[in-house]
Amino acid sequence: MQLESTLPLELEILIQKVIGASIEVHRHLGPGFLETIYEQALCFELEQRGIAYVRQKEIAIPYKTTKLTGQRFDLFIEGVLIIELKAVEMLLPIHEAQIMSYLKALHLRAGLLMNFNVKMLKSGIKRIVF
Repeated sequence: MQLESTLPLELEILIQKVIGASIEVHRHLGPGFLETIYEQALCFELEQRGIAYVRQKEIAIPYKTTKLTGQRFDLFIEGVLIIELKAVEMLLPIHEAQIMSYLKALHLRAGLLMNFNVKMLKSGIKRIVF
């Protein structure tokens, strides 16, 4: 896993737009709410910015000759970026493993892991590049 990598310029710009929308959410709400509240607010901000997304995207996990269903992630942005939101005391390695699994399953390169339960959102954003 790399935390920094060369991504297409369009994806870098999209990541910055999503981070900007997330900072706006945190600026207004601050820490202390449930993850679902931040998800709703971020969806509002994405809509205001004209950024396409799918909420609670379900993915099928290939397993031998079948596909396993029931796994979801929070936001799928413009078909290229996974966002996993948290509102926890601190991000754990399992949270990173979770988003890495989603990236591998969908053959994508980038995701953002965001913990809104922090004083400054910048410290709660982890960029994951695969």
